[in-house]
Amino acid sequence: MRFLILDTCYPAFLGAHYSVNPGLAGHSYDDQWRSLMDTFFGTADSYSHALGELGHEAHEIVANAAPLQLAWAREHGSRSRVPFRLLRERIVLEQTAALEPDVVYVQNMKFFSTRLLERLRRSGATIVGQIASEAPTASKVRAFDLVVTSFPHFVERFRALGVRSEYLRIGFDPRVLDRLEHAGAARDRHEAVFVGALNRTQHSSGNALLERAARRAPIEFWGYAAGGWPASSPIRSGYRGEAWGIEMYRVLYEARIALNRHIGVAEVYANNMRLHEATGVGTMLLTDEKENLADLFVPGREVVGYAGEDELVEKVVHYLEHDDERHAIAAAGQARTLREHTYRHRMAELLTILED
Repeated sequence: MRFLILDTCYPAFLGAHYSVNPGLAGHSYDDQWRSLMDTFFGTADSYSHALGELGHEAHEIVANAAPLQLAWAREHGSRSRVPFRLLRERIVLEQTAALEPDVVYVQNMKFFSTRLLERLRRSGATIVGQIASEAPTASKVRAFDLVVTSFPHFVERFRALGVRSEYLRIGFDPRVLDRLEHAGAARDRHEAVFVGALNRTQHSSGNALLERAARRAPIEFWGYAAGGWPASSPIRSGYRGEAWGIEMYRVLYEARIALNRHIGVAEVYANNMRLHEATGVGTMLLTDEKENLADLFVPGREVVGYAGEDELVEKVVHYLEHDDERHAIAAAGQARTLREHTYRHRMAELLTILED
């Protein structure tokens, strides 16, 4: 099969990437695409790489990366002076026509208009949406032939709308380990770390718990949107800056403990990327307890769970003081991820769903 993977990146990441790579916006489409993929931001080209290993053609499009997409348009004969926001979907349609995919896999279901999705559907491709955040409107969901989600509780909700839906977990790309080794990453440079969205409002419950815990345990913070916390907050005093893509992996790799918390829409289920990013790089994961955590890892042996602030603080302190226990859990967690939770595993599962 031939896959076209439609993705987006956080605007803050795109801005930072082009800022630290002056002149990149003037390079060819291929050069810009490779530069973005090599950051390992989000899923980068993990899907196409794994699908390629499994014998299928695939290409990722970063639909909101204006310099990248405009470079493609220029190289394919388009010289329009219309603002990119008005050209964005037209370029995607042209890319789809050029690549002639059997499957269009949409990583950000909310980003694209229903009109675009309907036009893609009329091209004859199977339109697949992926979601691990709040669901779009019912009419948007119905624009897809299939929706895969790492939220187990979303599957039946989508099926109730008359849309085929299947459970597909998140994974890890082992190529990250080679990049970290070549970059000279070193273990145990940090104590406990949290990397992610530090909003005081959007993720208020989970971040408030981490903020309280950081008053009682050594926790450092990387990420974005930390400015909403007061100057007295340990999130502000423990803030070390943004960490995108491979730099995020490096922070996790160099930490003794990687902390995780889920967003509210995950409800009672463990599902986010940090589960596999932290274990994948071989760092002990300390994550909020969820009903299905044992379906992914063995709690207490491959990862460690916490229920509430006191237990989080207690376990941070305990595992910082007990290196042998921490190392054993980290090693077991990494072995489990590399054995069962890579993107090659996930793409094999996706192919089975599609062939079914």
